[in-house]
Amino acid sequence: MRKVVLLTIFAALMMISSAAVAQTANGVLTVTATVNGSIQLVFNSDASGVALSGAGTNTATLAFGNVSAFGAVGAGIVRTTTATTFTVSSAVDVQVSKTNSASANYTLKAQLGAADAVNTWQVGGVAVTNAAQSTLTATGAYAANTNFPVAITVPFTTASGTLISNTINYQATAN
Repeated sequence: MRKVVLLTIFAALMMISSAAVAQTANGVLTVTATVNGSIQLVFNSDASGVALSGAGTNTATLAFGNVSAFGAVGAGIVRTTTATTFTVSSAVDVQVSKTNSASANYTLKAQLGAADAVNTWQVGGVAVTNAAQSTLTATGAYAANTNFPVAITVPFTTASGTLISNTINYQATAN
């Protein structure tokens, strides 16, 4: 009888331990992604131009500082004069890079952010206004610093102390 009691207790213990085993569930997660080609545009300081604030990014600043028709100009500034105007310019490097793209080159365009009824603007020797984008190059080479000097032509009639400020919006498009 003692054996039967021990066997019954042993069997009860076995059932308790099997009931305490954790339950499991399985699942499968399918992961997909599609790679898209992309391009990036950054502004870099050119060794012969004014050092850019924010160089290496796509939102840099070119600060000419104080400019005038005569007298000293700051480092990296080129100045020319005519009978009625003076132009200040600085070399600015633009670098467009690509990834995961078969594009052979890119088109680069520029446009002033706001109208300027007094001064004239050029980028890379091409006139730019706020009216429409101007094409700077139709076959830009990727992963290379390309110099597109920024120039502002100021009339001699502009009052001393006048602040000249604008933005130039660049757009690179893969070809």
